[in-house]
Amino acid sequence: MDLPVCVDIRTALPERELTPLLDDAFSWLRWVEDTFSPDREDSQIARLNRGQTIDQVPEVVEILHRCDTLHEATGGWFDGRAGGRLDPMPYVRGWAVERLSRALTIAGAVDHRVSAGHDLRVRGSSSPGRRWRLGVRDPYDGVTTRVLFPHDAAVATAGGSEFSGEGRAWVCVIGPDLGVAGAYAWAMHAMGTARARRFAMRLAADPGAGAAPHPGAGWNGGAQPYQSMVVGPDGRATLTPGFATYDAETRLAG
Repeated sequence: MDLPVCVDIRTALPERELTPLLDDAFSWLRWVEDTFSPDREDSQIARLNRGQTIDQVPEVVEILHRCDTLHEATGGWFDGRAGGRLDPMPYVRGWAVERLSRALTIAGAVDHRVSAGHDLRVRGSSSPGRRWRLGVRDPYDGVTTRVLFPHDAAVATAGGSEFSGEGRAWVCVIGPDLGVAGAYAWAMHAMGTARARRFAMRLAADPGAGAAPHPGAGWNGGAQPYQSMVVGPDGRATLTPGFATYDAETRLAG
């Protein structure tokens, strides 16, 4: 998916279970790329962009619907059709890792971290009783600017020349679903710093404020809001109130 992907499983599993689990994980990611990448000539998205018929793939219908919903939820700032062609990858990358994380949990690997570029999904603990320790990196120079200690969360970072053109402005979003967090981060960076800060505060205050209704269970992570850090071109960071709750390392019960 044009990103380095790393799967770090901390649950003690025998090799006979772990090896096929990892094989399945990367087979899933290859299928996602083959299906959704607009740059692959035979992908379903490339076929749609050429006006050709596509296979009846339920995941394609799901992705297109969610991209349209996020487009509405962000006032058009998240756009899966930017540049005159369909390109859902800004959402698909996080969605694929989120689906992979759920599959690992169902298979018994309840303690894991999956990273895809600057985006991460963690569940469980890094070691007995300890939360994960995640460095939030400036996407321009890779410098760690903050350390988070989540237990079950998705962390997405957006920044780069493909966004609003403000310079070294960037956004980090943490919440229950990596696909949604990534889309929000992408959209907020495209908005520009001032508008992004207002949007971030609305998301943090009302879990439903940034997401249009969706029939799928867990679409916006239930009642859990998305917390954000918006860094302007001057380097000043604005945090939503709940973002700071991830700063402290506390031991897990049990």
